[in-house]
Amino acid sequence: MRAARTYPARRDDVRLLVVDVPAASVRESRTTRLPALLSRGDLLVLNDAATVPASLQGGTATGQAVEARLIAEDLERGAGHFWAVLFGAGDWRQRTEDRPPPPAVSPGDRLRFGQLDAEVVALSPLSSRLVALRFLNEPAGPDALWAALYREGRAVQYSYLAHELPLWAVQTVYAGRPWAFEMPSAGRPLSWEILLGLREQGVRWASLTHAAGLSSTGDGALDAALPLPERFEIPEATVAAIADAHRGGGRVIAVGTTVVRALEGRASAAADGVLRAGAGVTDLRIGPDHRRRVVDGILSGIHTSAETHFALLAAFAPLELLEAAQRTAESRDFTTHELGDAMLVLARRGPTG
Repeated sequence: MRAARTYPARRDDVRLLVVDVPAASVRESRTTRLPALLSRGDLLVLNDAATVPASLQGGTATGQAVEARLIAEDLERGAGHFWAVLFGAGDWRQRTEDRPPPPAVSPGDRLRFGQLDAEVVALSPLSSRLVALRFLNEPAGPDALWAALYREGRAVQYSYLAHELPLWAVQTVYAGRPWAFEMPSAGRPLSWEILLGLREQGVRWASLTHAAGLSSTGDGALDAALPLPERFEIPEATVAAIADAHRGGGRVIAVGTTVVRALEGRASAAADGVLRAGAGVTDLRIGPDHRRRVVDGILSGIHTSAETHFALLAAFAPLELLEAAQRTAESRDFTTHELGDAMLVLARRGPTG
């Protein structure tokens, strides 16, 4: 068993596996070399969502231990409503799949997380562990609810780490609105030094906001359904930057799977396949058969072939090349998951399919 990892001493100097599809090659580099690996005219698109403290420890009205991990705001029911995955007794030091199931709950049941109370509103047909919660913050209003969530909640933790992560450790340097329930971790190695180095090399960057959900729930059936529908907002300036990059022959590189889902989901939903600015919700699941309309490459973490993130990479590179990359990562002991090493997949320019 691999020893528990610690938080990296430097966020911006991690190992990088470069998968070059036109050259059919796999090579090792470092994230600090990113400005040299991209070309003048390329565009990086970032997810600027800040990470919220989505893990709440508490109990039922009968005193049974329960943890709720928020996975999305319940936009249909409105302010104060969230979807959450419930866990039983235990803590982050246990793998999610090893945690005991939560106590059975029904609509109308109350849960308490410190000084924060919530009512179970509904159970999802996907799993009885995926519940809609209404936080009982009236009459104080939504600002008081968010203050209470930040007071009572903690960042989602990872059992393969040696210590608990404070909230600041799961933010990108360019984080803005608090929309993400887990860190958009592909952007974690991007320091301002790297971003400025890219700018000096003629590589631009733009941003969008995507509400990243949980990457693992411990429930096999629910994990198979991930990612669940997630909201996004794409600014006019980002759409214009993408058009400029493509018009000049540059590549659009998504920083993370959330950016791919937002851009490709927005374009795929349009009758003409054209990307336009705006807000929405995407349920797009991307795999090898997806016809890319916007994104030409991706900066991501290292993922195993069993993960949905790996299936998304197959929209950018042939399976045999991805399998060769995975063998390289395993033989050279690249670290996987959040706070691990990184992978850059550079695909052929232009729409696929």
